[in-house]
Amino acid sequence: MTPRYAPGDAVRVRGKDKYGHVRTPDYIKGKSGTVAALFGEYRNPEELAYGGDGFPKRPLYKVSFSQAELWNDYEGSASDALYIDIYEHWLQDEGEDA
Repeated sequence: MTPRYAPGDAVRVRGKDKYGHVRTPDYIKGKSGTVAALFGEYRNPEELAYGGDGFPKRPLYKVSFSQAELWNDYEGSASDALYIDIYEHWLQDEGEDA
């Protein structure tokens, strides 16, 4: 699978709800961030958790989020960021409709 995103790309985390084991925290669903790194491709842990084989492998990214955008009344520096590892199937282009 060819990775869809590269470092520096603006992305949005899909806001979908999914029952069971997911690797994407609820507090970043629907939030915008910037791809900081591509780690490679790995088997999908959401499928592995239920006995699946996790194939096809999925690209895994490190995505940066502004702390001020994530938390109401954030009092830290405007440059503070939170980095989260996110699989590609949870990401969409910044301007793409959910």
